[in-house]
Amino acid sequence: MTAFALVDGNSFYCSCERVFDPKLEKRPVIVLSNNDGCAVARTNEAKALGIRMGHPYFQIKDLCRREGVVALSSNYALYGDMSRRLNQIYDRFSPDVEIYSIDESFIDVSRLEVKDRTAWAKDLRSTVKQWSGIPTCVGIGPTKTLAKLANKAAKKLPEGVLDLSEPTERARLMADFPIGDVWGIGPANQAKLAAMGIQFAGQVRDLEPRQARQLMTVVGERLVHELNGRSCMPLETVAPVRQGCAVTRSFGQRVTRKQEMEQAVAGYATRLGEKLRRHGLATDQVTVFMHTSRFDDDEPQRSVSMSVQLPEATNDTMALLKASRSAVDQLWKSGYRYAKAGIITQDLVTPTGTQKALFDGLDHDRATKVMQALDAANKRWGRATVFPAAMGIRRETFSTKFEMRTPRYTTRWDELPECR
Repeated sequence: MTAFALVDGNSFYCSCERVFDPKLEKRPVIVLSNNDGCAVARTNEAKALGIRMGHPYFQIKDLCRREGVVALSSNYALYGDMSRRLNQIYDRFSPDVEIYSIDESFIDVSRLEVKDRTAWAKDLRSTVKQWSGIPTCVGIGPTKTLAKLANKAAKKLPEGVLDLSEPTERARLMADFPIGDVWGIGPANQAKLAAMGIQFAGQVRDLEPRQARQLMTVVGERLVHELNGRSCMPLETVAPVRQGCAVTRSFGQRVTRKQEMEQAVAGYATRLGEKLRRHGLATDQVTVFMHTSRFDDDEPQRSVSMSVQLPEATNDTMALLKASRSAVDQLWKSGYRYAKAGIITQDLVTPTGTQKALFDGLDHDRATKVMQALDAANKRWGRATVFPAAMGIRRETFSTKFEMRTPRYTTRWDELPECR
């Protein structure tokens, strides 16, 4: 019988910050999104003050000052490295680990010779805490969905572990488990179910699979099977091929000049090329968008986008720059204060075997070598050590702001913590 454990870091971003600054323990802490826009992670102490996920910072700045809430900018380099370390620990407990997100991983425990899974989970949890400093919770169940439910419930238990392998334990939990907290039920489906008088996970479990499919498509049918202990989602130890890729940013300051927009989008196109090459993928179409902020009530509003077809599938930064520049030329209109822009691509393919344009006149081998040299230099000396001139030299206006970011303790030599 299948059995999955879901391990996740509690208030992960905030916990990473506490590892390197013990003074933050027991204090309300929030981590903010890009440009310090809204709360994306909160400690229990911050939640108790009424700070919601996604709460705009400007709305709670006075509350933070009054209640002593520590607000920090996102430190993605630190969080990514700590996530990598956690998964290295998980690998010691099982060879079958699926990284689901930066703070969550599924572990297949069905093949482990473990008599007491709760004891195994407690050992894993204590090891993670001792080796990394990150507190975690572990939920165990015969399906991924039930492991998710168990993990959610485990957060309210002092031991931080819950095993839902037994049907009686599952039935007890699902009897009053809100459907809004069930993995796979979004706001739209929650509204449909509520209209039928369905409020708890146990009621969803008891639906006929065909009825669930009519209500919530095949996702709903799969959910019913999963809640009944029939696994429909195997462990994915190899990440699936990406279907799309996006690079989007909110500007540090409003952009009002075309040159600034061109430089910003050039930076996004450059980053897109890096991502595509790292994953061995290519695209033959890019979509560029830009828009103002809906929070600027007294400002004129504009939101536009445009797709550009490329002659062939590519991950060459120069080709992506040319396409994105063309889009900006056609989309740009003065008189607006733009707050965000980005570049998106879908239907990704592998570069090998793609049809090359017959008369494009390009030296593809040379272009590939240039990109390889570019990536090698930036890998060795740091991102954007070598970059296209189209990105501009001074990018303070549109660069994302991280004014309250802590040091990147584990990935930068010049930001290592000091012992005194």
